[in-house]
Amino acid sequence: MAVDYTVIVLYLAGMLAMGWWGMRRARSKSDFLVAGRRLGPAMYSGTMAAIVLGGASTIGGVGLGYQYGLSGAWMVFTIGLGLLALSVFFSARIARLKVYTVSEMLDLRYGGRAGVISGVVMWAYTLMLAVTSTIAYATIFDVLFDMNRTLAIVIGGTIVVAYSTLGGMWSITLTDMVQFVVKTIGVLLLLLPIAVVKAGGFSEMKAKLPTSYFDPLGIGGETIFTYVLIYTFGMLIGQDIWQRVFTARGDRTAKWGGTVAGTYCLVYALAGAVIGTAAKVMYPKLGSPDDAFATIVKDELPVGVRGLVLAAALAAVMSTSSGALIACATVANNDIWSRIRGRSRSGDHDEVRGNRAFILIMGVAVIGTAIALNNVVEALTVAYNLLVGGLLVPILGGLLWKRGTVQGALAAVTVGGLAVVGLMAGYGILANEPVYYGLLASLAAYAVVSLATRPTDAAVLATWRERLAGRGTPERASEPVPAAQ
Repeated sequence: MAVDYTVIVLYLAGMLAMGWWGMRRARSKSDFLVAGRRLGPAMYSGTMAAIVLGGASTIGGVGLGYQYGLSGAWMVFTIGLGLLALSVFFSARIARLKVYTVSEMLDLRYGGRAGVISGVVMWAYTLMLAVTSTIAYATIFDVLFDMNRTLAIVIGGTIVVAYSTLGGMWSITLTDMVQFVVKTIGVLLLLLPIAVVKAGGFSEMKAKLPTSYFDPLGIGGETIFTYVLIYTFGMLIGQDIWQRVFTARGDRTAKWGGTVAGTYCLVYALAGAVIGTAAKVMYPKLGSPDDAFATIVKDELPVGVRGLVLAAALAAVMSTSSGALIACATVANNDIWSRIRGRSRSGDHDEVRGNRAFILIMGVAVIGTAIALNNVVEALTVAYNLLVGGLLVPILGGLLWKRGTVQGALAAVTVGGLAVVGLMAGYGILANEPVYYGLLASLAAYAVVSLATRPTDAAVLATWRERLAGRGTPERASEPVPAAQ
């Protein structure tokens, strides 16, 4: 596997080089956290697709295809639907707000006081998202080098922390573009056709597998509905996703670039399910469905191609991990720490240094937690349940219902979050009921408390409308560096 090892090592070295180059461009807070808000359509589409399609979408998507057939595409498909909904209906307004975090949006819309508690919930979500992505390095490095789990997490996590700390969002954007290209070539153009051919083609796959493997709803209606609640709605409100929307240079880029990325996700979802179905034909008795990706890559691909496809899997994990890491650090610094110690009046250079320090600190915490954690699925489920159950209603309510108040928002976050935690304790972490009932409790609390309290101050709403229209933004209108394409 010398050739494959060389491909992987060159890829990892390239990621670090991109981080060093990105450091030279990150000269202000805006550069470091949102790439100067000047990404053009090509870079925006590629990086948005890269962050939402992580290890779960690649390794997990193939595993679901192995277990359920074509209907295994639904998990990643609902992620694509969420990105499409965000891009078409909300991204332009979000981009015009010119904020850095979801909590800043809530403070702007409701007149303050909603940011800290929402920041804590969002921080927990982004931390767990980064942790679960980091754990995935162990699977990939085990296939590559038969490496100890802890060492694999430390090596993979250190590389991501290094390039993210160096250049912030600029480094992550540059690396994500490379990762997007590698994923497209490795998974869509190489692994997909090779897997189908090795399985004997679609006719052979249909002959050897039960008809349920080709039923679009074979995975079950309740499972699909849960995926929509967790992943589609999760795409609408996650800090990691919004922070990418903030990088767009304008409304059209955010809307149409995101639409292209969402459509790409739908194609990627189907590709993963087909690869998994082909793996079921070739390896009908694997110990775990999640082994399907690594097994088919290891046994069926030629030298060199195997290294590129494994680099594609590594790219998928790294893109999600780095995006979640900078989101986690941004929330920790801007929404929690800065509020505890009071707003900083330091200049842009000091803010870059402070945010860089927080990425490093959060990176170390992510690596340590990933080493200690055993059940990845449960950790990710807790994160998404808290996110959707606690924050979906006040965020979408703030965007869609002018009667919503800060008291209603706080009630929604508190009631929804506590309901989700309590129901998970009662029904079990992996049960569907916690997110169902938690979301309903949050909605009821938001509506009742908002209608029972004084409407949001007219001046606050006026400022909100100005920002939604793209006027009255706090940042300088001009930037010295031209828009990136």
